[in-house]
Amino acid sequence: MIEKSTIDAVFETARVEEVIGDFVQLKKSGSNFKGLSPFSDERTPSFMVSPVKQIWKDFSSGKGGNVVAFLMEHEHFTYPEAIKYLAEKYNIEYIETEQTDEQKEQASERESMYLVSEFANTFFKNALHNTQEGKAIGLSYFKERGFTEETIKKFELGYSPDAWEAFTAEAIRKGYKLEFLEKTGLTIVKEEKQFDRFKGRVMFPIQSMSGRVLGFGGRTLKNDKKVAKYLNSPESEIYHKSKVLYGIYAAKQAIAKEDNCYLVEGYTDVIQFYQTGVKNVVASSGTALTVEQIRLINRLTNNITVLFDGDAAGIRASLRGVDLILEQGMNVKVCGFPDGEDPDSFAKQNTLEELTSYLEENAQDFIRFKASLLQEEAKNDPIKKAELVRNMVLSISKIPDAIKREIYVKECAAIMKVSEEVLFTTLAQLRNKELKDHRKRERQDKADGAMEVVKSKKDKAPQVNQQYVLEKKIIEILLLYGQFEEEFEDLVLKENEEGELVLEPERYTAKVFQKIYLDLQEDEIEFTHEEFKNVYSILIEELNQNSDFKIENFINNVSPEVAAEITEIMMNEEKYTLHRWHDQEIHVKQKEITVSRYVNDIILNLRRFLINKKVKELSQLVASPEDIDNEVTMQDIMDYLSLRKVLSDKLNRVV
Repeated sequence: MIEKSTIDAVFETARVEEVIGDFVQLKKSGSNFKGLSPFSDERTPSFMVSPVKQIWKDFSSGKGGNVVAFLMEHEHFTYPEAIKYLAEKYNIEYIETEQTDEQKEQASERESMYLVSEFANTFFKNALHNTQEGKAIGLSYFKERGFTEETIKKFELGYSPDAWEAFTAEAIRKGYKLEFLEKTGLTIVKEEKQFDRFKGRVMFPIQSMSGRVLGFGGRTLKNDKKVAKYLNSPESEIYHKSKVLYGIYAAKQAIAKEDNCYLVEGYTDVIQFYQTGVKNVVASSGTALTVEQIRLINRLTNNITVLFDGDAAGIRASLRGVDLILEQGMNVKVCGFPDGEDPDSFAKQNTLEELTSYLEENAQDFIRFKASLLQEEAKNDPIKKAELVRNMVLSISKIPDAIKREIYVKECAAIMKVSEEVLFTTLAQLRNKELKDHRKRERQDKADGAMEVVKSKKDKAPQVNQQYVLEKKIIEILLLYGQFEEEFEDLVLKENEEGELVLEPERYTAKVFQKIYLDLQEDEIEFTHEEFKNVYSILIEELNQNSDFKIENFINNVSPEVAAEITEIMMNEEKYTLHRWHDQEIHVKQKEITVSRYVNDIILNLRRFLINKKVKELSQLVASPEDIDNEVTMQDIMDYLSLRKVLSDKLNRVV
């Protein structure tokens, strides 16, 4: 259990915009912040953070909540893990109780794999620093690479003992299940035997953006050609190498601050750069660059500088990655190193000033880089030169932004001494072909799904559930204005001298939540949607007991499910405009007309909706063949229609 004082201190101190800013590049948008969704693939920001309300909403995936909900969604933390992460971030005292065997048993598969990975990381670090073998072999290797004690601890480097099951035996002894040791890939199980995957290797933990250990990279120190130099954790429930970047946890703040990310290939490249002082650097961990990895960077910056080794393999890998980066609408530069040098060795031999100067002077725009690289291959061969130009235009065609495409075409024409008209024509042909291929794929997808949607109604305007919208607005009013004291005008139904029903006003002062509660009670109106029914009852109780009601405090003390529903209501105000409701016959006045009028209008609209619903039900009864008293039913309908006219008049509309 976590002490309530710890939870309160965390919520009081943690700022949602600061925490999310560690994972997503946020830009000011009025009183809010916007950024690219970390939960879906998008190029136009639909992720919103409200510092005032201390909540966030992702309109592309529908997710939302408070700061803890974000960590639970994005990092797959449990509630206690999210609180612990925030406590550590803000230096709040956190007393952690040891997990019992029963608690370990109840942990989900994913959580169990995280627990195993964290234990392995601790084991490898201990083996490096506190065993004779670890010091003599592992620590000596890292020191030879030039890594300081501080750097070794920063990147949590470790050592796996050169014994068949040193780690596995210790993990089982500590109560961790062999099932999860195998699923994380830390232990290899064959028939009746099990042994450590990373036996006799120095260890590089691979962390998520929040610092959770997802997997490991292990380097052998033996000169055995039959043994792979580097070995990575296999794919698992928590580790997907195509979606992870080595060093992202250490680099994320520097990337956002510098608005640029240096992309290298290996673990030691990252570590050496970081130690020299260039901290905005990550690695693709020896795998070919993927779209998912690029999007991970794109959440922090729109600029990538690809750093490659001087050999041919490094150059080819960089070229493949450039087009992928361009397709994502990002800005890309490329920088190589002198022959025989790589990012690791170059950073080791130079000071911070020398390294940054070199990067600034040698980082090239991708067009100039491709030109200089491919011109060397083409030399005086006109056919090869034509292919080179086409290759460059193909890269330009990947860029989504039309203005950027035009600028790059002009630059390419100047460098290669080819007319702009020819390049623009080639560009148009390439993009037209790509568009045709895209449409062809779309048509095929539609054809494949045609059997399932033969009677599709996709061309029909979406039907809006009016009662759903009105119930939602009532919850929003309670959240925003529940404790406001307002003067209300109540309408009392009376018969005039002609026997007609009329509304006579009576003025009184009340709190907004009291007005809503009493009106709904009087009309015996119940919420029809479960999520609103739940939130409504909790809200009324809280408003009745707490005169100092604040949304940010309230949302932090309800379940994640209720918090998500409240966030959905609060943040959707930023997305939808009132005129859409008018299109759907939901007439809601602007809030600026005073809170009391706004409350009255919402309740009147709800009453009018329910009257229309009742009239429809009675009309169907009259039309049915069943034996009923049509005269009485018709009189009921007339009474409801008369009441509806009174409500409509009050809302200043003619029906």
